[in-house]
Amino acid sequence: MYLPQIQVMPINRRSIADSMPLADSHFTLDTSGVAGFFGGDEAVSAMATVHVYEGRKWLGWYNSPGAYDIGKRYGRLANSRFWDGLFPGVNTDPATLFELDGLKGPKYRAAQSGTILPDTSHLGALFAKECAAREAIQVPGRITTPVGVTIADLSYVPPFETNPKRLRTKSGLVASIPITVSIGACVVSGLVEDWFSFTMILLGILSSGISCFVIGSGKFTFNHPRPADGAPRGDGVLFTERETIILQGEEAAVNVVTRGKFSLRFSSEPEYRNIGWCSMLLTIQFVAQLLLIPQGTLFGQILFVASLGVSWGYNSYLSSLDKEQIQREILMKNVLMNPPLKKYMLGTRSTMAIFVLLILKPAEPDKMLEEFVPNDTRVWRVWRDVVLQRIRKGVKLDFEPSDSQIDGLTDEERKLLAILFADAQAAYTGFISHSQSLTKER
Repeated sequence: MYLPQIQVMPINRRSIADSMPLADSHFTLDTSGVAGFFGGDEAVSAMATVHVYEGRKWLGWYNSPGAYDIGKRYGRLANSRFWDGLFPGVNTDPATLFELDGLKGPKYRAAQSGTILPDTSHLGALFAKECAAREAIQVPGRITTPVGVTIADLSYVPPFETNPKRLRTKSGLVASIPITVSIGACVVSGLVEDWFSFTMILLGILSSGISCFVIGSGKFTFNHPRPADGAPRGDGVLFTERETIILQGEEAAVNVVTRGKFSLRFSSEPEYRNIGWCSMLLTIQFVAQLLLIPQGTLFGQILFVASLGVSWGYNSYLSSLDKEQIQREILMKNVLMNPPLKKYMLGTRSTMAIFVLLILKPAEPDKMLEEFVPNDTRVWRVWRDVVLQRIRKGVKLDFEPSDSQIDGLTDEERKLLAILFADAQAAYTGFISHSQSLTKER
């Protein structure tokens, strides 16, 4: 029996790799400069927000640029000969490295004990900036060099060591964009069998996510010193050229601003080995991407660069946030529990000085007045003596033209004295207005 022979023609199958977009292109992206250095400053700045936002440590799973810069900066935390050799530089306190400490606050003088602190803490600087940003009530009077005076009622005493609540933010929704793009680029690279690009994007996701989690695992802590038993009230004043802040409250409340601090506690301290290993992983990622990404296909390289670009945009968003403003918000809302602040704007330093004395009632008003107004001419000495005498007696600072007619002064000196007495009277008027407003609020 004859059976016809059917000849089967071979089917020309093209591999997935051959059918991918841009497979016939001989052009190759030079990603060596992009892999580790692109967006380094933004990535470092973005990592600095990991301790102040709730849940931020879980949102680092994307192919972040700037691996070399992140590893080099935070590798300095690791403290041993081995890590110092890999990441040379001065070993820094974690709070300082993450910009949670290091600012110098304004000078402080206590009203009752006479304690003087030439520089207050990082929190003193944050508190002063918060007061400077407040709207002020203008006190009528002469204006030469306006000075803001903020009166802070620090009635709440926070625990001497606590973990303040961190801020909640919608950055989780924004973080889903680079995470989705990075995972998508990784999956597509695998589907087209570009295993070089697949591996490097996956390595970027893992190294960034692990580093963000480990570095973000440090406990954000606030602490302030416990005052000695029997310590007087902590009422005092912070002062700079343009801002004066009156602190009213117990010593334990006032030293939150003058000597309190934010800190970070890691389970691996003092050597911080886990942070050292994360920094090494980031460095390995940087070297591997330099070597292996050029071996991938053009399509895979485009996916890799696209994931970096979107991640850079997210890092730029995080780095654009005002970190000092974030810390100020934590200090005011979650540490001091929104203390009442009332700010006045006084036209001259002499008006400001008398206003502060009337509010604070210091034990040694003469020393505080000389510190505020150190002028040492005959007119200024007469003015200080007369005003201080009235303050000690509790007499109204209501001056008449005849009060400046003091023997031994020239006509010009008497004119200046009359002007200074008017400044003191303006301060007294502002003090009475403030006292009346407190009475109404109560």
